[in-house]
Amino acid sequence: MDIKEKIYQLKKEKDVVILAHYYVEAAVQEIADFIGDSYALAVKAAEAAQNNILFAGVSFMGESAKLLNPDKHVYMADGTAGCPMADMVTAAHVRTVRKEYPEAAVVCYVNSNAEVKAVSDVCVTSSNALRVVKKLTQKQIYFIPDRHLAQFVAQEIPEKEFIFHDGYCPIHQKIDKTSLLQAKEAHPNALILSHPECAKEILELSDYAGSTADIIRYAKESTAEEFIIATETGVFYPLEKENPDKKFYPVIGCQICPDMKKITLDNIGRVLERLEFEPEILLDAQTAERAKVPLEQMLVLAKQ
Repeated sequence: MDIKEKIYQLKKEKDVVILAHYYVEAAVQEIADFIGDSYALAVKAAEAAQNNILFAGVSFMGESAKLLNPDKHVYMADGTAGCPMADMVTAAHVRTVRKEYPEAAVVCYVNSNAEVKAVSDVCVTSSNALRVVKKLTQKQIYFIPDRHLAQFVAQEIPEKEFIFHDGYCPIHQKIDKTSLLQAKEAHPNALILSHPECAKEILELSDYAGSTADIIRYAKESTAEEFIIATETGVFYPLEKENPDKKFYPVIGCQICPDMKKITLDNIGRVLERLEFEPEILLDAQTAERAKVPLEQMLVLAKQ
C-alpha cells in the first residue's frame, strides 16, 4: 500500500476530513478533501460531516478552524509549521495602540493568532478587506499585522485614516521590482497577478491584485494565455490543473514558504496513524469566546 492509499484508508477509518491550503505542496493538495485559503477552509470544516479535522497549513489556520468549529477535534499535519507574519504582532502591543488611538477600529487580518483576534474589533481576509473596512463607522483604522495589505486597502479608502503595523509576509516581501521587470521582459505577453501582501511597487506594476482564490479565478476567466504570478508557488498546482493550456511563471525562484513546505504526505500519514495520541488544537475558553467575535463580525459586514 503506498502512502496515498494509506491516507485514504486511515482518514475514512478515523472519520477525518483533510483541509489543505493553496501553499502546501501539490502532492498534499491532491489528497485533500478541500483546498482553499485559510478562512474558506475553516468554513468548509463546519460543513464537513467528519468529527475530526486534519489541517495541512500553519498554526493560525488550525486555530481559526477550531474557533469556528469548537465541537470538532482539530489536528495539524505539522505542529511546527507557523506563520512569521502572524507572530509580528502581540495582544499586548494591540492594547498599547488602543490606548493611544481609543477611537480606532482594530482590523485584524485572519493571518493572526487567536490571542490577537481576541483583542480586535473585526477580522478581514485579503478578498473581503476592502468591503469590510468600507462599512466600518470608525474613521481611524488600526490594521494588523500586514502593512502591505493595509496600504492596499488604505489606497482604495482615502476617507479613512490608517495606523499601520510593521508586519509583513517574508515570502511576498522577497518579490522585488527589479525581478518583476525582468520576468515581464522575459514574458512580455504575460499578465501580472499579485497578492496584496506584496509591496506597493509590485502591485502598481500588476494587471490584477487579489487573494489567492481571486488570482485563481481571474486566471481561469481571463482570455490571456500567460501569467506572471506574484505569490507563493503552491498556487501553481490549482492554476495549472484548472488551466492546462495556459502558462504560469514565478517572479523569483524562492517564492516558497518553508513552513508550508514542512507539510508532507509522510507527515499526514503519521498523524493519521497516531491520531488518538496527537496533540489537538485547544484554546482557552475565554480567548476563544473573544476571538470568535471579530470573525463573526466579519461575516456580518461581508454579507451586507
